Amino acid sequence: MPHALQIVVCAGIVPDPLQTLEPATTPAGPGIKNEMVLPAVLDPWAASALYEAAELVKKNPGSKLWLVSLGPKAKLQQVMMTVAQKVAFELVPVDGPIGGFTDAHATAAVLAEAIAAIPALDKTRLLIFGGWESATRGAGVTLQLIGERLGITEQFQGVDQIDLREDGSFEVLERVEGGKHQVSVCTAAPAVLGWATGNLAEPRNNPQIGMANMRTVMPALMRAKQVKLDANTLSYVSVSLPKQQRETRVEKEMTPEAIAAEIVEWIGKDN
Repeated sequence: MPHALQIVVCAGIVPDPLQTLEPATTPAGPGIKNEMVLPAVLDPWAASALYEAAELVKKNPGSKLWLVSLGPKAKLQQVMMTVAQKVAFELVPVDGPIGGFTDAHATAAVLAEAIAAIPALDKTRLLIFGGWESATRGAGVTLQLIGERLGITEQFQGVDQIDLREDGSFEVLERVEGGKHQVSVCTAAPAVLGWATGNLAEPRNNPQIGMANMRTVMPALMRAKQVKLDANTLSYVSVSLPKQQRETRVEKEMTPEAIAAEIVEWIGKDN
């Protein structure tokens, strides 16, 4: 089939952003206080990529969807109990550390290895999806590094839409400055797409999809390969919460230009 795709979504798990997150120094380096007991969710940026991928698979018969996720096995199981009810996928779990203080190069190496090991993966039909940003440390390079390691040079970031064409090419809308989109055309797979919010809402929970997914999710978690990420030369001197500061002054006679100039001057004091 000309449009039968193989889509791999790279999606990490993160602490629920509704919780209070407090940086802490651990024996393994910087981390989040009580991170392992905090409820976790699928990274919201990557979740958008997953929903867009599922819709693309649905529209193109013969396509297949994999979800590759790196995190502690217990946390992955907790998150998959919810995510598995959203869309149909095959899980490729990697048992490793979670958090915003891992090195992007080490993470990309592990994920690229996991993707390359997927049986019967056809690179001529392969699209790699992921989040353009992240709810943890948005390094902005992890997806690009994965693509480079897999030899995929066609890469798009800040994607909101992808439209397949009859000849197998596809049009991509990427966010650019000024609230506009850049329109690009890729002649064929493979390609890497870092998704922004996309156009789809979060799917409703479907217990039937959940039960079908869990038949493969649980065995996959049992077989998950344990990895230790190399910190390379990355180090942190300290971690702390952002400084909170509030200064209020009521002005009735200032022009917009004067207000803007004062704001710029105030911002410049911190540099």
